[in-house]
Amino acid sequence: MDARIVSPTHPAFHITMALSNTKPRGIVVFSGGSAANSLVDVFQAVRENKKCLLSYVIPISDNGGSSSELIRVFGGPGIGDVRSRLVRLIPDDPEHEDSEKGAIKIFFNHRLPKDRTVAKREWLQIVEADHDLWSHISTAKKELIRAILNMVNFEILKRLRPSSTFDFSGASIGNLFLTGARLFTGSFESAIYLLSSICSVPEHTSVLPAINTNFTHHISAGLADGTVITGQNSISHPSISTALDDATPSVNEDTELHDAIEDANLPGSLPTLRKQYINFSKADEDDLPARIQRLWYINPYGQEIKLAANPKVISALKDAQAIIYSIGSLYTSLIPSLILKGVGQALANPTIRYKILILNSTNDRETGPSDAPFSALDFIEAIAKAGAESRGYVGEVPKYDYCSYVTHVIHLTGPGTPPVYKEELRDIWIETIRIYGRRGEDGGFARYDEKALVQALEAILGKRDPRAERNRRNTLES
Repeated sequence: MDARIVSPTHPAFHITMALSNTKPRGIVVFSGGSAANSLVDVFQAVRENKKCLLSYVIPISDNGGSSSELIRVFGGPGIGDVRSRLVRLIPDDPEHEDSEKGAIKIFFNHRLPKDRTVAKREWLQIVEADHDLWSHISTAKKELIRAILNMVNFEILKRLRPSSTFDFSGASIGNLFLTGARLFTGSFESAIYLLSSICSVPEHTSVLPAINTNFTHHISAGLADGTVITGQNSISHPSISTALDDATPSVNEDTELHDAIEDANLPGSLPTLRKQYINFSKADEDDLPARIQRLWYINPYGQEIKLAANPKVISALKDAQAIIYSIGSLYTSLIPSLILKGVGQALANPTIRYKILILNSTNDRETGPSDAPFSALDFIEAIAKAGAESRGYVGEVPKYDYCSYVTHVIHLTGPGTPPVYKEELRDIWIETIRIYGRRGEDGGFARYDEKALVQALEAILGKRDPRAERNRRNTLES
C-alpha cells in the first residue's frame, strides 16, 4: 500500500506518520578519560553518518592526580575524566591557529608546575589575569571564567588550616574551574553545562557523569587471592593494597593521624581514601598479585554500597540504537559505570541491536597479571558480570547470556594484543571484526587507525542512506 494515498482513518496511516516522524536512536559510549580521547573523532564521524545523538558516559570514582587534592579539600566527585572529555570535544578551527576555541582548549588543559611554590605563584597570576593563557580569550568569557576561579581561590583560603593547606602542584585549571562551578551552583550537572557552553561542545553530543552527585564515591576491587584494594588510584597504579577486614593497630593509628587534619573527609574514614595521590607513575606499573574478580562501590568507611546511575544515562540507553565500550582501563573506566543500578537492565534490552566492544590493543595492570593475561572472552565476561550485578545477580553468568551485553568485538592483531578466539565467540553469538592498526615503535600494532575503525563501526551499524526516509514513507505495506 502506497503511504501517499492511505486514508487518515486507515490504521496504516498512523503507523506511517509515526515512522516518518521517528528520530534516529542515539549512540552511547562508555569510556574513561585519556585513552578514549584519542577516538573522539571516530565516534563523531559515526555520529555524523547516522545523524543521531551521541552520549559519553564517564565514571566519577577517580581519586588520583590533582583530583585527589580537590576531593580532599572540597569533597565531591572525581571530575578529571569529565573535564578531559569536555575539553577534547572543543571543535577545532584549522583555519585560525590562534582562535578563541584553541586558546580555551589550552587554558582548560593547562596544568600548574610540579613545584609547590612555583605552582601557587602561577595560580595567582592566572586568577589576577596576569598570565599569557588569557591571550585570545574574549573579555566576556575571560571575566566569566575568572569569576569562578576567584571564587575557588576564596574557598581555598576559607578552608586554610594549620594542619591542612591546598597543594597546587600539578593542578589542572579545568578541574579547578569545574569544581568552582559546582560549588557556586550547588549542582554537578549545572557545572558541566557551564563548561560545555564555554567550550562550545556541540548540542548533539552529551557528556554524562555515570552518577550525578555532589558527593565523593570510591571503589574497591577484590582479587582472586582474597586481596582487597581500595580506591581507584591504588587499583590502577602501583600502591600498597588495603584489606578492609583487618583492623590492625597501625591502621587505627593512621586513622587517628588523619582525623587530626581538617579537610572534607569524615572522621574515621579509611586512611587510604584520604591520602594525596598527586604524584604517581602511569608508566611503570607492577602486576597485581592476582586477577581482579569483582569491583564495587564503598562508603568512606569501606562498607559496600549500591548506587543508582544518573537518570540521564538510563534515558540515553533507553533511546540508543548502539552501545560502544571504548578502549581504556577495564575495571576503572568501564565497570564503575556498568555496575550501577539501572544500567544492566538497560544494557540487556534486546531493542539495542549493537553492543560493541572495542578491545584494548594491549593488556594493562588491571587485565594481567603477565602470566595470565586477559583474552577477549575475559573482557566480555567482566562486562557481562557487571551488567548482571547491576540487575541484582551475583555469581557466574552463563556464557550464552554474554551476548545480552556484547554482540560485536572489534580488535587488532599483533604482539601483545589480547587473544581473540573467533570460533569460541561465534559459538556464543558474538561477532568479531579484525582491523589493522598503526604500527608502534616496536613494530607491533599498538594503536587503532581512525579510518579503519570508522569503517568497522559503519560495517556493523550500517551507513545512513539519505533515501531511507523517502523509501520508508513510500513502501509501507498493510
